[in-house]
Order: sequence, then structure tokens, then C-alpha cells
Amino acid sequence: MNIDNGRAIVGAVDPQVQPRYAGWTTFARLPRLEDVAQADVVVVGVPFDSAVTYRPGARFGPNAIRQGSRLIRGYNPELDISPFQVCQVADAGDLACNPFDIGQAVDQIAAQLTELLSNGTRAIILGGDHSVALPSLRAAHAVHGPMALVHFDAHLDTWDGVYGADITHGSPFRRAFEEGLLLDRNVHVGVRGSIYDRKDLVEDAGFGFSVITCRDISSLGSDGILERIIERVGDAPVYVSVDIDVLDPAHAPGTGTPEAGGMSSRELLEVVRGLDAVNLVGVDVVEVSPAYDHAEITAIAAANVAWEFLSVFGRKVQR
Repeated sequence: MNIDNGRAIVGAVDPQVQPRYAGWTTFARLPRLEDVAQADVVVVGVPFDSAVTYRPGARFGPNAIRQGSRLIRGYNPELDISPFQVCQVADAGDLACNPFDIGQAVDQIAAQLTELLSNGTRAIILGGDHSVALPSLRAAHAVHGPMALVHFDAHLDTWDGVYGADITHGSPFRRAFEEGLLLDRNVHVGVRGSIYDRKDLVEDAGFGFSVITCRDISSLGSDGILERIIERVGDAPVYVSVDIDVLDPAHAPGTGTPEAGGMSSRELLEVVRGLDAVNLVGVDVVEVSPAYDHAEITAIAAANVAWEFLSVFGRKVQR
């Protein structure tokens, strides 16, 4: 336990006291939200995957990511911070939502997240399929107003609804743009593979997005990607959405719509650390589908992405 400004901070379980494979399966074995007086940052699961168009199973993603986080230690040498010592971080468990009705589930998720964020708490949302980004953006918008979006994904996710459903895991950012949740300073990172039609790119640009493809990543490197992102979003409040399929299937096989030729986990982590330079207000990490995973490769990658975001939030609280 640490004391910060007179407030007791409850940290993660010490792995030198209790082995990492034992104890609560909270993210990084953090305390539960109900066990702390107030949290600066929470990790919260949204186990919903009824809006997928290919492989289901991301409803089991939050707990897989929590399991993959057991090896996380308390100090981040790349960002020179021990986030669990400088701010109160807690695991808020999983939100309850209707698995049979997409529209109702989205409303339920948005309402619960809005309440969770209402006192200034920052959240890292663990999905779930990518449709959960829409209610997450609604909740963040209620606090911060319109935001710039940094979107790591193999796919644009600005398509329209399909099969009579307006909200799917391929449409959250079209809906978010239509609802006025986003500014026109958005960027996709890691896009690759086939699309339905060239007009998809034209429509996407109309929603305020620029695109950094995986081919661009080869020439730009991590520093070049960060320069593009920072130039694009400026000083706007920034929401970051990470679809784990931005990683190559070699680094993240456990996902619903894998695409060959993606980022490595090292490249993604390097870019995420650099987002300390933007006005980060919200994060989700989605589309981990553990039934397709091998040796927890995808879950461990997603857990480390979330850890880097926790570290970035810790630095902002520390300032």
C-alpha cells in the first residue's frame, strides 16, 4: 500500500509473496473496484460479441486478457513509471448486457460506462467485439465532448450495417461519426487486405479519417507513425481503439477476422507508448477470441497493450 496526497493506494498483489498463477484473476491481479475507495483508472470487461460477421468468441476476451496479464510486473522501464504506485487502478469486472439484442446491449453498455466515468475515472475497456467501441465512445463523449479517434485495425470499420443490423463490429465508427461523437481528425493505423469497393475509402475519408497502412509502417517505422498520429490529432481529446487483428496472425491468431501482413506486437507496443504525447481520454482493446488462440499469444499481446495504456494514464495522473 502506498500513500499519495494523503490517500492510501492499493496496488497489485506482490508476485514475490503470492505466485502469479494464484489469487484473483483480475487484470494484473489488481484490487477489485469494490475493494478501493475510489479509482483513478479502471479496467472493465465488456463480454459482448453478438455483432460479429465471421468468427464469434470475443465474449470470452476480457477474461482471456486478464489471464494473459498475470505476468505483468509493477514497473514500466520504457515509460519510467510504476502506475500502480502513483494512481489507484482497479478491475471493475464485467458489464452486464443483453446477448440477444445488439441495440439494447449498446445502450446498456453506454449507460454503465457513463456512470463509471462520471467522477473523472479513466477506463480501459476490454472487449468483446468491436461494436463495443460505439457505446464506449458515447460514454467518453458525455465527459469530454467530440474526440479524435486513433484506430488500430486491419479494417476500416466505417462500413454501413449489414443483414438489417445498423450496428455491427464493422460499423462502429460510421455510427459514431453520424452521432457527432468524433472530430474530423481521425486516423486508422495498420489497415490492409481486401475491401468491398474503392468507394469504401472515399466514404471513410468523408468521415474525417486518414489512413496509415501496413505498407506505410514498413517505411515510416514506429517514430514516423507517431509523428503522423500526433500531427493528425493535435491537442484534441483522443480516444484510442485497438482491434487486436491489427497484429499479424503470427502475433495474434486468436481473433475473429484475421488478415495476413499485419504489425508485430513490438511495433504496436512502441507506438502505444508514444501516445503519452497526446491528450488520451479513453481506450478499448477488442476482438480477442481465445478459442482461436495458441499458447495465449493473443491474450498476452492484448494484456501488454492494455498495460502500456495503464502506464500512459499513470503518467498523466502523475503530472
